[in-house]
Amino acid sequence: MNKHLAMRASTARHLALLRFRPNRRNFLAGGAALGATALAPSTQAIAADPVAAETFVPGSPVPGLAPKEVTAPASVAKLRDVDLWYWDTGGNGDAIVLMHPATGSGHVWGYQQEAFAHAGYRVIGYSRRGFRGSSAGSPDQRGTGAADLARLLDHLSIERAHLVGSAAGGFIAGAFAIEAPERVRSLTIACSIVSVADPAVRETVPWLYEAWWNELPEDLRELSPSYRAVNRAGHARWLELHHQSREGTTPVNQPPGSSPATLETLARIPSPTLLISGDADLISPPPIARTLARTIPDSRLTILSECGHSAYWERPDAFNAAILEFIEPY
Repeated sequence: MNKHLAMRASTARHLALLRFRPNRRNFLAGGAALGATALAPSTQAIAADPVAAETFVPGSPVPGLAPKEVTAPASVAKLRDVDLWYWDTGGNGDAIVLMHPATGSGHVWGYQQEAFAHAGYRVIGYSRRGFRGSSAGSPDQRGTGAADLARLLDHLSIERAHLVGSAAGGFIAGAFAIEAPERVRSLTIACSIVSVADPAVRETVPWLYEAWWNELPEDLRELSPSYRAVNRAGHARWLELHHQSREGTTPVNQPPGSSPATLETLARIPSPTLLISGDADLISPPPIARTLARTIPDSRLTILSECGHSAYWERPDAFNAAILEFIEPY
């Protein structure tokens, strides 16, 4: 068995445990543990509708889970009007492209880089315009996030990819899936409202548009109380990466796509789509994710318990397992 198949088999064994569906009595008693060093997610189907399957993954952040560094070879793609910093694990597997939140950069994916590469994929992360390592480009030619992604894929000779976007990165992933669906193997949108233009979305989270909200510290808005309580090292490293993401850079107010996404345009996405939400996410709570799941035709929703807006960081084992299970058929 080659490395790719061996890693897929290992992932399948892990997900066989993840898919355990306890009955109500066992669930209330605490479910099953996978070991002291694991996140121990059990999965329970709690809803089914004609559009989207919903899965709830109980568990909590593990105290002392050490933050990891991005170690893959890095370079700068000199594109037509901007230089984008990126890293690339290489390999012959299908590509997974990771798109960071506004509180990070291409450096935040330490928990995902190794896990996805070991599962046999070629993994790429990059910093958008104005974020750590990437230039701001011309203020008169901001382009769009989706167009920059297309040019980066061309630079890397990648025709189709699995896209994973967290928070603001989900805006870019969604816009790209609308504009260039033929280049998307699968789409994962995590902890993102995706649209600020749709009234139904704005009405669900009105506090995001009030002045007092933006005065709160970023970590209070984005990390769950559970994570901040049990993982001080992870909390500190998250803040460090956030502050580094904009040091010495010029902020760019770049639109995700050629036109603002709405529920109407998101409903045109043909790609298989996984939505991930944290039940303690103050920015994109589960009702937002459920609206998106009902809107995007071929979609599935996973909700992680005791998890805020940074699911990729707070509960990486459950986050990674959900994505690997979802994208495997594609």
